[in-house]
Amino acid sequence: MLIALLLFAGAAVANAQWDYVDASTLTLVGKLFPDTPNPWHRVNTDLYGGFDQTEFKQVHMSAGIAVAFRTDSPCLSVRTAGSTVHNAGSSNYIAGRGFDLYIKKGGKWLWAGQTGLEDDKNKALIYFNDAGMCDCLLYLPLFAELDRLEIGVKSGSTIKKAEAPFKYRIAVFGSSFTHGFGCSRPGMCWPSQFSRMTGLQLLNLGCSGHSLLQPYFAEALAAAPDVDAYIFDAFSNPSAELIQERLFPFIETIQAVKPDVPLIFVKTLYREWRNFNSDVDGKETDKMEMAELMMKKACKKYKNVYYVNSTNAADALHETTVDGTHPGNWGYRLYVESIMDDVLKILAQYGIK
Repeated sequence: MLIALLLFAGAAVANAQWDYVDASTLTLVGKLFPDTPNPWHRVNTDLYGGFDQTEFKQVHMSAGIAVAFRTDSPCLSVRTAGSTVHNAGSSNYIAGRGFDLYIKKGGKWLWAGQTGLEDDKNKALIYFNDAGMCDCLLYLPLFAELDRLEIGVKSGSTIKKAEAPFKYRIAVFGSSFTHGFGCSRPGMCWPSQFSRMTGLQLLNLGCSGHSLLQPYFAEALAAAPDVDAYIFDAFSNPSAELIQERLFPFIETIQAVKPDVPLIFVKTLYREWRNFNSDVDGKETDKMEMAELMMKKACKKYKNVYYVNSTNAADALHETTVDGTHPGNWGYRLYVESIMDDVLKILAQYGIK
């Protein structure tokens, strides 16, 4: 029975005739800056500068962006052109260069399919829908720059824009943890999991290894339109010295533009690499203690600044990382669960719920 079903699925997709639409004409989710000339870039680098070569590439990656739409098609296809794939480290192939499909069922977002990225080739996300029109959410690659993206439905089927699936606009700037290193699929980075679990829209600006409280990132974040709140995974990459030097100016740059918007900083994760390495353990201890000290001062010095120190991505066996540093899918789920209550309580004070 299973073999027959798989053969039927393959034949149905292979024989499908596709009607394609430009995905940028549908509803975009998780995108901080709506004004980028390329709709799949996260920052308009014609307007905001200062980025080094790696950061320039990273802010052009589609990490955290998803396309929301409605369709009655029994299967979907994606077609791209001019795409560039970058090193995804310990992330799964699909997470770095693939697409991840969720469909709403019974009020919940359920996984429905995934596929890799190959320029100018149709890549099908196989699912079989006998429920008529349904709401879909297609997550884009975490470590690829897309030039053109089209979504195909079986010829004769309908595809149209969906209503925004999540509420508010909550910007997230952070490290590889936020970017999604270690995930198996694009939809498993923690901001995307947080959105599906809470209904709040997190706008992912994770830049692996480059969340260093840089002044030019603060300027860009301050200029982002219609931001209701900020969450910062700000203490994972910088040293204790950089935290001490840059934290207050970073806060002041954003508050000069958005004085009434809450700024929520979260504690960095415990890295398993420190377990038997005293040098790593010492550096991690120094920066975590500095972050704790500086955030105590910041919360007293500035209004609308908060610190959440409840972060945890490890189970009882400390076996949730893929490489000693980055959590896998389950680790990121634990991370979201560890900060969710505190973050939601803060947001609720501002009517964000």
